[in-house]
Amino acid sequence: MSIALTIGSYVIVLFSLIPLIRSDHWTFRVFEYPRSQKFVLTLLFIVLWAFWGETSQPLTWITLGVLGLNLIYLFYQLFPYTFLARKQLLSQRETNSDRSISLLISNVYQYNRVSEKLLRLIDQMEPDIVLLAETDQWWAEQMRPLHESYPHRVLKPIDNTYGMLLYSRLKLTDASVKFLVEEDIPSIHAKVWLRSDEPIQLYCLHPTPPVPQENPRSTERDKEILMVGRQAKQSDIPVIVAGDMNDVAWSYTTDLFLKTSGLLDPRRGRGFYSTFHAKIPFLRFPLDHVFCSSDFKLLQLQRLPSVESDHFPMFIKLTYNPKAEQEQEQNELEASSEEKELITEKINADTESDGESKPDKNPLGT
Repeated sequence: MSIALTIGSYVIVLFSLIPLIRSDHWTFRVFEYPRSQKFVLTLLFIVLWAFWGETSQPLTWITLGVLGLNLIYLFYQLFPYTFLARKQLLSQRETNSDRSISLLISNVYQYNRVSEKLLRLIDQMEPDIVLLAETDQWWAEQMRPLHESYPHRVLKPIDNTYGMLLYSRLKLTDASVKFLVEEDIPSIHAKVWLRSDEPIQLYCLHPTPPVPQENPRSTERDKEILMVGRQAKQSDIPVIVAGDMNDVAWSYTTDLFLKTSGLLDPRRGRGFYSTFHAKIPFLRFPLDHVFCSSDFKLLQLQRLPSVESDHFPMFIKLTYNPKAEQEQEQNELEASSEEKELITEKINADTESDGESKPDKNPLGT
């Protein structure tokens, strides 16, 4: 029993430390995902050692000490995403509906052939913006009932699991589909006009994850996320970035993105809101995100019920409040000089097919 406990304990510690190696290869980056699971397993092994460990053996106390340090390290990393931490994006009661905007984002899972649940959910939530990922032509056809209520659309169905469909009740201008890094991985960029006739810059992303069957490294994902982060920082109007980022909220790349963009994460101080995997409760990670500039405040944040996908949908309602920027400026994360160099290095990294922001010739859906 002690041999099994020892091996299991140090394997968990090893898995916790592997992400400190800044290699882009998937064998290192994939261990960033199950941080909460590693925390639970570390706690479980501490309990097992307390019951079955030989207290007369130095190895027992050494291992308990190592596990205790690992638990503290993991808690430190998870703490910003617990209700114990300070909220990065402040809440507000709705005061001006003309300045509010609601979004429902959902990775539908391309091979899911149950569309009715999603349509009912959209009808129930009545979001201003609907963003759907992993949408092929079948999904574009199934979503046609939305066309009457959502007259503004950017539709890019693709059968490679990276198609995107954007539906909006609010006016869209300067809408385009771009291929920022990979020639078959689109992102949607558009200005959304609030009912108050004020513009917001919206970026919709779904980069590839660092897993063997998709992409053996995180280079392309990191580059796309950080490129948009830099564009968000340079925007002279409010910004919202949304989508399935294929990256967890607590990863090093997400941290760099927040420091690059100056955007805020509504999860911080509220909870994990894990969206994937919807059908495996113990293996759930926060992969679907909405980030916004500091001139917004939060009205509502909710993980929605299953729509038979491997992702849960997310719903968020924000209100534009220019005065909020002064209140929340101190909540923005600052990059160190070393991190700024790393951000530039990642953005300039060579990829197999740099798309050079090639726009789609016909981005507006009909």
